[in-house]
Order: sequence, then C-alpha cells, then structure tokens
Amino acid sequence: MKAADIMTRGAFTVTADSTVEDAARLMLSHRVSGLPVVDAGGAIVGMLTEGDLLRRAETGTERRRPRWLELLLGPGRMARDYVHTHSGKVGDVMTRDVVAIVPGTRLEEVAELMERHRVKRLPVVEKGRIVGIVSRANLLAALLEVLGEARPTAASDREIRRRVLAEIDKQRWAPLASIDVAVEDAVVELRGVVTDERERQALRVAAENVPGVKAVRDRLVWVEPISGLVVES
Repeated sequence: MKAADIMTRGAFTVTADSTVEDAARLMLSHRVSGLPVVDAGGAIVGMLTEGDLLRRAETGTERRRPRWLELLLGPGRMARDYVHTHSGKVGDVMTRDVVAIVPGTRLEEVAELMERHRVKRLPVVEKGRIVGIVSRANLLAALLEVLGEARPTAASDREIRRRVLAEIDKQRWAPLASIDVAVEDAVVELRGVVTDERERQALRVAAENVPGVKAVRDRLVWVEPISGLVVES
C-alpha cells in the first residue's frame, strides 16, 4: 500500500502570518492536531502542531531553567525560546523542518519516517502543493481494513502444516532445525526445543497467523543454552 491509498485528501492550512489563536481554533474545530503552513503560492513552509503550542506564556507553561543553565545556553537561545512562547504569529512558532512525502511513498517508509522524526502526521505533496495528510490514525484505519478482509482457509491439515513451516522458514530467528509441527483438525501443535523463551511466543504468533488455523498448542521445551536448564511449556 502507498500513501495515496490511505491519506486524508486535502488539508486545512494556515499561513505564517496567521495568528496562533486562529490556528488553535482551527485545530479544535476540525479536530486535527497539526496544520501545514503554506506560503502565498500554496507551497508548504512549515508545520504547526499541538506540540509547538505546549509551552506558552499565556498558560504559564513556558520552560524555566536554572540560572546556571541560562548562562551556558547564552542569550541567543533564550531569545529564541522567548519568541516561541510569546509570539502570536504562526510563523514564529511553527516547525520549519518539514518532513513530507509524495502519494507514491510506501507505507513502510511512512512508518519509518514517523518513528525517526517522532511526528504523528506527514503532509503529502505533489507538484509542490499539499494534496493530503497521512496521520497515525490513517495507518490504524489501514490496519483495520486489512484485518477485516476475508482470509482463505486451508484445504487440509497437510496444507496448513506446509504453510506454517513455510512461514517459520522465512524467519531468521526461527530454530527450524529443532522444532516440528503437527496439525489435526486445523489445530496446530508445536513441538521441539527453543533456546530463547521469546522464540516460543514468536512461533505461536507465526502459526496463529496462517489461514485456516483454529488454535495453537504449545508443546515446546525451553533449554537455557548456558546452564542446560530445561523448562516445559
């Protein structure tokens, strides 16, 4: 899937000359937690988010630092912080380093960008203009859509076993040589040895996700590799 498949089309925007008050009203009235900031030509120049308005003089939440730290930071940093907490203009408060994507960006990359830059939404830009927004909520909606799709069932216990083993074989962490899989009436039984207790849970999840599986029974034995201690399931 790509950004164009899940994005919210269009976007509420503000300009750098907009007031913080108007921007906050817009966010609340439309229930959005961030607004793209655009110039006169519609090109994005920044993002204003709830995080940018977290510390404000009006609410008494501006950051107060010890005197010794202020001396280390210097007057320039303190002046910048003052502008951020006191200015009524969006352009003074917004985040200027915007992370944007295009409609064809894969969801894998979208999630990676959100994690790396610690942002909750990404503007989608095409030909220099904003065409939509992808938020964490959009990713959640995409997940629900996929989970709600009908899953095919396996034709037989033999087919289920083949699919379970194939799924396990694809995983680099899986101890394929030390485990076996048995299937009866679509119930999977996992047998064998694991050397890390976390492998037990991962093997169960791998089996549960195979189409047609009704239940998974854990018959694995955990052998602690250093002490040789054996722990039953």
